[in-house]
Amino acid sequence: MQDDPPAPGPELELPDAVNENLETISDFYARHKQEISPAQTAIEKLSLFFGRPAYLVGIVVFALLWIGANVFAEELGWDAFDEPPFFWLQGIISLNAFLTTTTVLIRQNRMARLADQHTHLDLQVSLLTEKKTSKIISLLEELRRDMPQVVDKVDPEAQALDKPADPQAVLGAIENQNRGEQ
Repeated sequence: MQDDPPAPGPELELPDAVNENLETISDFYARHKQEISPAQTAIEKLSLFFGRPAYLVGIVVFALLWIGANVFAEELGWDAFDEPPFFWLQGIISLNAFLTTTTVLIRQNRMARLADQHTHLDLQVSLLTEKKTSKIISLLEELRRDMPQVVDKVDPEAQALDKPADPQAVLGAIENQNRGEQ
């Protein structure tokens, strides 16, 4: 029977590099959160509220009760306050749709900017990693050539990989490929 890995917790010590990365990410989100205006925060809370299933259920129940109250108003001894085709209900639902759409779009715009920052950071880290990997391959190849006990043989794949990729050339190839697919 295989032992399960220990659950992360205070008793599990993480390597310093992982802790540093977690702190960097935490700092990034803290700085980003500080940049959010109070109006943006309020809109995002409203957007999160609008995005809950309970809100949809509430709107549907509200509309059904509104329609029921107006259709059966005479039987209940009331005056109908919004007779069919329910002009006031349509206005309320339209206003609600406008507010919901606007708040969601405002939140999505901010989230898109944050995603762009993440993508940019990922690209920078990937380019740096690729450079470092190429350097490691180059150093290993140099070490292999310099060690007398290791047979010196040509490895075309290692020779190709020990040179860092040109980001401009890669970008050009991607753009050419995308043009060809359109």
